[in-house]
Amino acid sequence: MIKIILKPRRDESLRRFHPWVFSGAIAQIQGNPAEGDLVSVYSAEGDQLAIGHYQIGSIAVRVLSFNGDPTDPEYWNNAIARALDARIAVGLYNPFFEGCDRREPGDVTGVEPPSKAMETTTSCFRLVHGEGDGLPGLIIDWYDGVCVMQAHSVGMFRAKKQICEALRTVFGDRLKAVYDKSSGTAPFKAGLELIDGYLWKSEGFDAPQLAVLENGNKFLVNWVEGQKTGFFLDQRDNRALVGKYAAGRNVLNLFCYTGGFSIYAMNNGAEHVDSVDSSAKAMALVQKNMELNGADPARYTNYCDDAIEFLGRTEAGKYDLMIVDPPAFAKHRGALKNALRAYQRLNAAAISKVASGGLVFTFSCSQVVDKITFAEVVFSAAAQTGRSVRIIDRLCQGSDHPVSIYHPEGEYLKGLLLYVE
Repeated sequence: MIKIILKPRRDESLRRFHPWVFSGAIAQIQGNPAEGDLVSVYSAEGDQLAIGHYQIGSIAVRVLSFNGDPTDPEYWNNAIARALDARIAVGLYNPFFEGCDRREPGDVTGVEPPSKAMETTTSCFRLVHGEGDGLPGLIIDWYDGVCVMQAHSVGMFRAKKQICEALRTVFGDRLKAVYDKSSGTAPFKAGLELIDGYLWKSEGFDAPQLAVLENGNKFLVNWVEGQKTGFFLDQRDNRALVGKYAAGRNVLNLFCYTGGFSIYAMNNGAEHVDSVDSSAKAMALVQKNMELNGADPARYTNYCDDAIEFLGRTEAGKYDLMIVDPPAFAKHRGALKNALRAYQRLNAAAISKVASGGLVFTFSCSQVVDKITFAEVVFSAAAQTGRSVRIIDRLCQGSDHPVSIYHPEGEYLKGLLLYVE
C-alpha cells in the first residue's frame, strides 16, 4: 500500500482520531496514488496511524480506519452493520418483527427489542452519515427497504459495488433495492461514469418512489427526481417539535420543499397551513403529501413562489408560527460574509412579521456557519426589529445524523425556536 509520511508534529489530529489528513501536513508520498486509492498514513517517526482514501485537494486523505484493514473482505459488512446497530439503539429500526433473520455481522443477541410501535410509525432514516459513522464521503438513506447512496469522494464511488453487497448481506430479504445517486456529489474525474441508477434491485421491483412513514406521518419520496436522496431526513425531530406547537395556529412554512413541516402541522391540529417553495416539482409533491395524509383542502394553501418575496408581501401578524428553513446560503467559506447578511435579512423579516406571542423556527444547514455565529446573526436580526424575542429551544440534526466526537465539523444543522412578543 502507498505510504503517506507526515511532517514532524503534524500527526496530533490523527492521534486524536480526526478523520482528515490535510495536504499541508504531508512531507512525502512514497508512490504515485490515483485519486480514490487506499493509502497508509505514517508519522514522521514511522508509526502507522491510519488507512484511508487518497484524494486531490486540501483534504488529502479521508480516514477509513485507525486500527483495522479496509481491504479485509468483511470490512464493509462490519461497517454497515455498526451503522445499523446505532439506528437500532435509538429505535429507528426494529430487527425483531415477523421472524426477521438479521444476518451476520452485527449480532443483536441480548439486545432488548425496540417498541413494536416504531415498526409502524417510522420507516425511513439515514443509515450512514459520513464521518459520523466512520465512513467519510458516504451517505446512505433508508426508505422502507430502498437504500439510496451518495458518494462524496472518488474512493467511496469506486467502492460502491462492495457497499451494495454489504447492504444485501446486512439487510437480507428486507432490502428491495440499492440506488446510486452520486452524479451530483462525487467529484468529476476522468474515468468516473457519473450516471445515477440501480446498483441492485429485487425481482419485480420497479418503483421510482415510495410512500414512507415518519412518526406516523406519510410522505412520498422520489429518489430519482427529488433533491438529495429524495427527502430531508435530518429534520425529523424538529418536525415533531413543530407538531407539538401547531394546534390552533396559523402556520407559514417557507422553503417547504415537499412539505415535511406542513404535514406535521396539519396532522397536529393547525388552524391553517401555508406552504411556500419556488420549485414547481416540490409543490406538486406537497399537494400529493397533503392528499396522502387526508388533509382538508380548506385548511391549507400551497404557493409556488419565491419564499423571501412571499414573506416580504406577508401581512404582519397573519401567522403565529413560522418555519424558516432555507437551503445552504454558504457552501464554502468564501461565501460566508454574504450568507450571514442573507440570514440576517431573512430572520429580521420573519421576526418582524410573526404575530405577537408567535413562534419562529429558524434554521441554517450551512456547515461553515457554526451555531454560535448563527445565534449571533439571529440576535442581530431580532435587535433590528426592536421586538422582544426569547430563545425557547436550540435545535440540531436528528440522531440518525450522528456527529463523531472527534469530528465536530459534522454538526452542520443548527436552529433556534424563538418566542416573539
